[in-house]
Amino acid sequence: MTTNVDQYFVFEHLPAPLQAISKPIAVLASQMNAMLPDGPEKSAGMRKLLEAKDCFVRCGVVQSPISERNPIAPINVKREG
Repeated sequence: MTTNVDQYFVFEHLPAPLQAISKPIAVLASQMNAMLPDGPEKSAGMRKLLEAKDCFVRCGVVQSPISERNPIAPINVKREG
């Protein structure tokens, strides 16, 4: 059973601040994919790692202040203040 979630760990398309969050997880995913035998537990682990990566990247987007210098600020988000 080969995992195919590795395609979702690509990070080069992200702005640099988000690449810094995503890249270490992509490296870990690649290492685990190469090191571990295929099977249901590997597939589950890869999916959970992908979920974690998505959460961390979203956290990076949400925590970023909206400014012209910050290309990762969320769009259409109302800020109080």
